[in-house]
This record gives sequence, C-alpha cells and structure tokens, in this order.
Amino acid sequence: MTLTAGTAQGQGPRTEGETPPRQEAIAPAGGSSGPRGPEGSRDPGPGLRPARQTVAARAALRRRYWATVPARLRLLRAATVLLAAAVAVLLTVAGLAANGIWDSVAGRDAPRTTSAADLDLALNDMDAQAANILLSNGDAGKGRLQTPYGKAVGFYGDARREIGHDLRTLAVAAQGDRSDEKTVENLTDDFAEYQELIGRALENDGRTGGKPSALVDYRRATDLLQSRLLPESRRLVSSNDSTFDVEYTAARSTLSGQLLAVGALGLLLLAALGVLQWYLTRSFRRILNPPLLAATACVLLAVILGAQMLASSEANLRGARRDAFDSVVALSRARAIAYDANADESRYLLDPQRRDQYARSFLAKSQQLYGLKGASLSSYDSELATTWQAYESDHHDLRFTGEFRRELDNVTFPGERAAAEKTVDAYAGYQRDDRKIRALLGAGKEKQAVAFCMGWEPGTSNAHFGAWMFALDKVTDINRQHFTASVQAGRSDLSTELPWECGLLLLAIALTALGLRPRLGEFR
Repeated sequence: MTLTAGTAQGQGPRTEGETPPRQEAIAPAGGSSGPRGPEGSRDPGPGLRPARQTVAARAALRRRYWATVPARLRLLRAATVLLAAAVAVLLTVAGLAANGIWDSVAGRDAPRTTSAADLDLALNDMDAQAANILLSNGDAGKGRLQTPYGKAVGFYGDARREIGHDLRTLAVAAQGDRSDEKTVENLTDDFAEYQELIGRALENDGRTGGKPSALVDYRRATDLLQSRLLPESRRLVSSNDSTFDVEYTAARSTLSGQLLAVGALGLLLLAALGVLQWYLTRSFRRILNPPLLAATACVLLAVILGAQMLASSEANLRGARRDAFDSVVALSRARAIAYDANADESRYLLDPQRRDQYARSFLAKSQQLYGLKGASLSSYDSELATTWQAYESDHHDLRFTGEFRRELDNVTFPGERAAAEKTVDAYAGYQRDDRKIRALLGAGKEKQAVAFCMGWEPGTSNAHFGAWMFALDKVTDINRQHFTASVQAGRSDLSTELPWECGLLLLAIALTALGLRPRLGEFR
C-alpha cells in the first residue's frame, strides 16, 4: 500500500471532499492548556477577576464623571453649585453670629459695665449728700441752710433709689459668674449695714445736741463705704469691663476669620466659574456663555458685599468698644471720683478731727483725675495751669496722667476734644474753689466756708461743681451716642446686605444651571 506524506499513522486515506479531522491543541511545555474565555481568550482565573472588575469599574466611573464632555460639564456644575451654597451658608452663619455679637454688646456687656460704674457714683453721691445734710441741718434744724439742706435730701433719696436699681441689675448680670455673684451679695449686705448707720446718724442729728452722736455714726458709715462698698463696686466695674474686652477680642478674631474664609471660598467659586466658561469656549467654539457671565457677576458682587459686611461689622465693633466705650468707662470713673472728692470737702468741714485725712484723700482723688507727679494741695493749681497751657499750645504735650489723660488720648469724634477741654477748664475752676474753702476755714471763717461750699448761687463751689459735671456729661454723651450709632450701623449692615448677598448667590446657581442646560441637551 502506498502511504501519503503528511498523514498521521493509523489514519486512512481521505476521499475527495472529506472534512479533515479537528486537531487537538498541543499544550505548551510545562503545563496543560486551561479553559478559554469568550472568543478564545484565556480566562484569568478566579484570583485575577476582582482586580479586572475594579479596573473596569474605575474606567466606567471616569467615562461617567469626567471622560466625556457631558460628564465634565456636570462635574463643573456641581462644584460651582456646592461652592456657591458654601459661601451662602458661611455668610448666613457669619451674619447671625455678628447679630448675636451686637445683642451681647448692647444688651449685656455695656449695660452691666455702666451699671457697675453708676453704682460706684451713686454710693459716693449718697455719702456726700448724707454729709451735706448733717453739715447744713444746724442743731436739729436750728440755723439750717434751707436751700442746701433741701437739695441734699432730694439728691440723697435719688442716690439711694439708684443704688437699689443698680444692685438688682448687677445681680441679674452676675448670674453664672460665681465671683461676681459673691461680690454683688457682699455689696447688698454691706449696703444694708451702711443704710442702717446713715439712718441712725440722721436720726441722731434730728435731736437737739445730737450732732456728736450723729458724727460718730457717720464716721462708721463712711469708713464702711471706703473700706468695703467702694472697692467692691470698683471691682465689679473692672470685672465687667474686662469680660467685655475679652468678648470683644474674641468677636473681632471671629469676624476676621470669617472674612478670610469668605474671600477664599469666593475666589474658589470665581475660579470654578472661570474654568467652566473656558471649557465651554474650548469645547463648543463659543466666545462667552451669557448666563455664566451673569452668574460670575452675581458671585463677584455677592463676595464683595459679604466681605464689606464683615469688614464693616469689625470696624463698627471697634468703633463701639475702643473709640466710644473706652471713653465712656474712663469718664464714668471720673464722675464717680469727682463725687467722692466733692464728698471729701463736705467731710472736711463736718469732721474737724479727720481734716488731715480728708485733705489727703481729696488730693489723691484729684491725682486720679488729673495726675501731677509730686504736686501738693498748695502747688496743684499752679502746676495744673502750667501743664494745661502746654497742652493747649501743643496737643501732643501731655504732662499729666489720670482719667482726663485717658480721655484725651482717645479723642475720636467731632466735637469731643472741645468738650473734653471745657471739662478740664471747669475742673480747674472747681479746684480753685477748694483752696478758697480751705483758706476761709484756716482764717476762722467756718460759716462762710460752709456757705461757699454748700451754696448753689452763681460763683459758689456747688455751682462750679455742677458746671463741671455738666461739661463732663457732654463728653460722655458724645461717646454714648457714637456707641449707639455704631451698634445701629452694625445691625443695619447685616439686615440690609445679608439678604442681597444670599439672593445673588442663589441667582448665580440658577444662572449656572440655565447656561449649561442647552449644552447638556445637545448630548441627549
């Protein structure tokens, strides 16, 4: 039999048209062939399937969220909307926080500080008027100075009612602060004891020959005032003012941080809109998208208004606290010290045994108001005149210290400097009256000294004291008015600008969606 070349051994010859048998794949050396996947591809096996599925999933996500034009447009739209919403939320939170700051400043921090200062003044006034009653009453009404006595009784009652009101206000304000609560409790208890001593002194003074007993009770009362009541009230002034200052510093820091955050988010939002505008121009061969251009303008205006609102709130807060309220505190302290010094004059005339003590006390309080290093009562007037003349020639030549210096260092508002200078001029006149009282007493003219000290006629000491207080109140009122104006301006900025800012950002979101809608519609 003849063999055909290339046929396998054992196979018979093929007839014409016969289909050749299927050849089995030869396994590669070192291993057998595995199962094949679709279209003849090799199945990677169970260990490699999750990795390939992860890669495929990532590729699908890229195609869905970035790889295609519609995906990119949707992603940029989402970023723009989220950033615009974030800016709107931030501005809303900042506005509400700023409104809370103004509520705290106007409704809590400032009132409780001024209430403590008013309490200090009222305590001094009450004690001064008690001394004036004793000094002007004569012997159980005999030889009474009618006008000074009547005014002293009226002012005494006013001061007592003011103290009761201030103590109630401070008790409410101190809630939650154990130190201040304890101080108010001590003040309330000590004031009850003080009233009892003053009441006994006035009762004894109403009896014929009762002046010595009345004087003993008054000494005990004024010692209680100086040793406990006034230090406690001044501690409250300092405590409340310090609390206000801490909260002011924290509020300014918060506003500064919010301003930076608004600026940063606003720039990111503008950048996102810019990228979106650029991508549309590049992909669709259009120069500008009008709705996106309008959205960009809205965002820019909203960010500018928001930054301006926060910067204005910070400036108004500084104006309220530093420019206005710092002066209010200094001038309130000056008023309380003035009343205490005026009381020292009455005490000086009332109590011969303590005249040296009250003279030293008057000088110490004068130094707190207008400090002149090394000055005595005999040299104080001339040194005051010299240093004040130097200041009037050059407002930077400030050779004195004290509460008046504190105010002149913080002159900010129109008319404030002129009013402050009038206050010091009136103070200088009152100081000259004090020397006259001491000179009359030293010359043995006690009745004339008392009449000059207690009188209300033009040219008398009380008249000059009233003119000084009137001038001091005018400076204080200027600062109070600007404090109130700063608070009102801060609140007004929030109420007028915040709705516009949020409205503009919402409009920007709507315009962004409107501008992209036709472009996305081309791919449906």
